[in-house]
Amino acid sequence: MIEEMTLKNFTVFNGELNMQFSPKINIIIGENGTGKTHLLKGAYALCSGAQLFKSTPDADDSDLEAFLTTKLLRLFMPLDDKLGKMHHNGVLEQASIYARLDKEKEIAATFFNNSKALDVKNRKNYRSYSEEPVFIPTKEVISFMKGFTSLYEKYGLSFDQTYNEICLLLDLPEVRRETLHEKSKWAMDVIEEICGGRFIFYGGGKVTFKSENSEYSANSIAEGFRKVGMLARLLETGAIQPGVSGPLFWDEPETSLNPKLMKLLVQLLFELSRNGQQIILATHDYVFLKWFDLLADEKKEDHVRFHALYRDPETDRVLVDSVDSYNAISPNAISDTFNDLTKEQVSKSMGNLGK
Repeated sequence: MIEEMTLKNFTVFNGELNMQFSPKINIIIGENGTGKTHLLKGAYALCSGAQLFKSTPDADDSDLEAFLTTKLLRLFMPLDDKLGKMHHNGVLEQASIYARLDKEKEIAATFFNNSKALDVKNRKNYRSYSEEPVFIPTKEVISFMKGFTSLYEKYGLSFDQTYNEICLLLDLPEVRRETLHEKSKWAMDVIEEICGGRFIFYGGGKVTFKSENSEYSANSIAEGFRKVGMLARLLETGAIQPGVSGPLFWDEPETSLNPKLMKLLVQLLFELSRNGQQIILATHDYVFLKWFDLLADEKKEDHVRFHALYRDPETDRVLVDSVDSYNAISPNAISDTFNDLTKEQVSKSMGNLGK
């Protein structure tokens, strides 16, 4: 779990931006260009140290610096593949990234606009952080998994590393059903019922969709079903284990999702969070955002923290306002846009009545 993150002079963030995360559900909103995806990727990178320490138990600071540098480069794909290009343009002070993880674990690193590698300044208890995060990118990947990983490793594809890593997780063998969390099994069954079948992963990126009577190419299934199918598969392989795995980062879950599926997806995410899964997502969609407000249940101790990103008109700095109530979100770019649309509709209706 990630409890806090601070970014300074990093990518779009001029100056310092600090976020305190809920241990349950976090929703990041804001206009385009305010850094929603950058926040997700930055937090994901800082939560990924377990990958290094599991493969290299005796890794030292230089190994960690190389690992985190490569991680950021492959996640953000800066111009000329240079770390310094992620330093906020025009700022002379160093850039820094910091995260406080659960149980007093910390990681902090800095770099300048000409740096070739990160300089780790603090790694308090970081080696003992063993929870592995999951990042689900905006586009579903089931439709192009076959051969993707081998191509990604060999060629400079225009996909950031989140796409390769999610393909690898989806292609893991499924764990024994009896070892799965009860809520994982429940969520998988719900998704199968809604989709009318389940996605079958044969390895090597080959995926089909199997209903009660037939088996189809996964590409012939609706994109929205492929998207929730990814969640079902991550639960099936144990990549997401409520109370065990690291944070689930999801960039715009609503993309290409039928609005009727949004309520279901929010219900699934609430159930996972109630059983110990931290969730951090970014969204642009009013319906998806509003379902979190409407379905939150105080009796079940639901907690949703909304993080609204916006630009200060005087300094052009990206700031964040984090609140625990939907009605307290300010500014709310999504709701404001929806209200503008409603007003325009009312105005047009009144105009038609006057004709």
